[in-house]
Amino acid sequence: MSRDDVQVSLKVYDILGREIATLVDEQKPAGNYEVKFNVGQASNLSGGIYFYQLKAGEFSETKKMILIK
Repeated sequence: MSRDDVQVSLKVYDILGREIATLVDEQKPAGNYEVKFNVGQASNLSGGIYFYQLKAGEFSETKKMILIK
């Protein structure tokens, strides 16, 4: 682990704020990354609005996504 690495987490929440998936939770160096959210593995999810939250060091951003089944 480099001293420039930061803790990165990417989590998915339902409309009630319950955490339904953790896609990333590890130390990462600066860079560009791609993460796939395979809803086939979470077949109990119904169509609707979900939120994903990305945290990297001091940075935090939450965005809305829509799952259409």
